[in-house]
Amino acid sequence: MATNRLVRPRQGKWIAGVCAGLAERFGISTFLVRVGFVIFGLVGAGEIVYIALWIAVPKEE
Repeated sequence: MATNRLVRPRQGKWIAGVCAGLAERFGISTFLVRVGFVIFGLVGAGEIVYIALWIAVPKEE
């Protein structure tokens, strides 16, 4: 179920829930978001973006 805002879910997460939250918000596969972060991390600054989103995106209530 897609929500109107980006939140980190309590269930379905591996580390912090950033990828699960992005996938849920935009209605795409969690696997694709995780693969995207891994690829972006290998060639860019994926880890920094992930940590920034971890801090900026609130947990689901």
